[in-house]
Amino acid sequence: MTDLTGTSAIVTGASSGIGEATAHRLAQDGVSVALAARRAERLNALRDDIDAEGGTAIVCPTDVTDRDQVQALADATLDTFGSIDILVNNAGIMPLSLMENLHEDEWEQMVDVNVKGVLHAVGAVLPAMMEQGHGHIVNISSVAGRRTFPGSAVYSGTKFFVRALSERMRNELAPSHNIRVTSIEPGAVDTELTHTITDEDILAGMGDMQDEMQMMASADIADTIHYALTAPEHVDVEELLVMPTDQQG
Repeated sequence: MTDLTGTSAIVTGASSGIGEATAHRLAQDGVSVALAARRAERLNALRDDIDAEGGTAIVCPTDVTDRDQVQALADATLDTFGSIDILVNNAGIMPLSLMENLHEDEWEQMVDVNVKGVLHAVGAVLPAMMEQGHGHIVNISSVAGRRTFPGSAVYSGTKFFVRALSERMRNELAPSHNIRVTSIEPGAVDTELTHTITDEDILAGMGDMQDEMQMMASADIADTIHYALTAPEHVDVEELLVMPTDQQG
C-alpha cells in the first residue's frame, strides 16, 4: 500500500462534511493538509483540532470560483510543505430545483463552483505535480453524475462533467506523468449540501426520503478516499460509486 506519511494535500470544501472528515483522516496518516474553504472560522477550528491530535494543517481561506485565490492556495501549500502530493477536489454546492421553476442564478452558481472551481484547482496543482513526477487528484463527483432524478438536471450536468473530466485526466496524466486520478461518486451523505436548496417543490419531498434510509456519514466517504489514495502505486482506482445500502435509484 502507498504510505502517505510525509506527503502534503490540499482539501477544498474543508470547512464541513466530506472535506472536513477527509482532512482529519489524512492528518491521522501523517499528511500535512492545506485546508481550503470560504469560512475561515471553521477552518481555524479544524486546524486546531488537527494540531491537538498531533497532525499538521494550514488554513487557506479560498473561494474556488476565483482562479487567483485558488492559485494562491497552491502557492501557499508549496511554500509551506514543499510539494503538492494530493488534491481532494471536494468543494461543491447542490441547490436542486425543477427546471420549470427557473432558478437561473443557482444554475450559474453550480457551474461556477462545481465545474469552474474544479478546473481552477486542477490547473493550480498540475504544474507542481508534473514537475515532481507524481501526484494524486481525487475529484468528488456524485451518483448524480451517473443518474438523474427530479430537480437534479443542472446539478447532474455538473457532476457528469466531473466524471468525464476525471476519466480523461486519468488517461492523459497517469501513464505520462505518474499522476493518478480518482472520481469518487457518493450517494446520499448526511452533510450540509442540502442546505443550499431553496426550491419549495424539492424541499417538500426531502424529509420523506431522509426518513426512509440510513444516510452515509462523511467519514464513510473519507475512508473511501483514503482507500483510493493508499492503493499500491501501480494501481489507479479510477472510479468509485459509494451508496447507502438501502438507497434506491
